[in-house]
Amino acid sequence: MSSVRVRNLDPQVISMLKDRAKRHGKTLEEELRGIFTEAAFRPRREAADRAQAISDAIRARVGTLSDSTPIIREEREARG
Repeated sequence: MSSVRVRNLDPQVISMLKDRAKRHGKTLEEELRGIFTEAAFRPRREAADRAQAISDAIRARVGTLSDSTPIIREEREARG
């Protein structure tokens, strides 16, 4: 695992982060690791949420679509 050093943080920010960690029953390092991880994965999670919303909207409009895999396999086998 890699290490990161963050310099020149405002002492008030550090104090607030320590308080937050304490409220969550974590060390400052654990709390920061969670914050960084959440921030790093947020765009991926938001994209997945948007894709799910689109899928739900399509399903609401046209219903559940059947799985086309068997039909595609039949077509491929028929062609040789």
